[in-house]
Amino acid sequence: MTALRAVSRRPRIVAGNWKMNRTATEGGALARELAALSAADPAMPAAPVVVLCPSFPLLEAVGRALAGSGMRLGAQNLHAETHGAFTGEVSGAMLAAAGCAWVIVGHSERRQLMGETDAQVAAKLRAAQRDGLVPIVCVGETLAEYQANRTEEVLVRQVTTVWHGLSLEGARGTVVAYEPVWAIGTGKVATPEQARDAHRVIRATLDRVVGGEAGGALVILYGGSVNAGNAASLFAESDVDGALVGGASLEAASFWKIVAAAAAAG
Repeated sequence: MTALRAVSRRPRIVAGNWKMNRTATEGGALARELAALSAADPAMPAAPVVVLCPSFPLLEAVGRALAGSGMRLGAQNLHAETHGAFTGEVSGAMLAAAGCAWVIVGHSERRQLMGETDAQVAAKLRAAQRDGLVPIVCVGETLAEYQANRTEEVLVRQVTTVWHGLSLEGARGTVVAYEPVWAIGTGKVATPEQARDAHRVIRATLDRVVGGEAGGALVILYGGSVNAGNAASLFAESDVDGALVGGASLEAASFWKIVAAAAAAG
């Protein structure tokens, strides 16, 4: 795995999380649309890094459609173990064999709906790295926690548990996605200032937990109802390095406007 090292400007990354949407045929068609947009865009492939994360049955079709485009293939989840009696689960090695180089870990929907804990997310991060995948690790507060002014407390707890014990080199091989749960799929979006402040909390916590100025080295994405209309204002914040995009990633033109906004932000 190639670590994401600290540079004068951290890489810009836009990842599309398709969630449980599209068939293999539909997903391949969407990926081909995006590949055509990428080929026609003079700003590509220099920036940003674009990652598509379809559901498991779509990986082969989407991977074929992305071949040669410069865009990366990712998955939405993995199991921490290498193999075994885990019906319905997939390992990192299986994902890598299917062409994935990236994987989303600890998405809020898995935390909220599937009961994933910080400890399980930590194990999955390490499993992803073990199998050569770059983990996009999600953190963020619920609506109740946000309303109780507990955002910082929650982020510090999640980051401390998940990144504890990682070396600086290991931490640099991860990407963080700040997802305020109250903004996911609701149409509500954190203001650029709220996103900036949350990202600064994450960076300060990484500095403390990992050391070596890890907070400044890691790419941190914002996720939560990102769309073509609000992406530019979010990317204008220097602490926001890109986006984890949900619903807007299911339509090629709207998703590419977000990619273009990231490219324009430099």
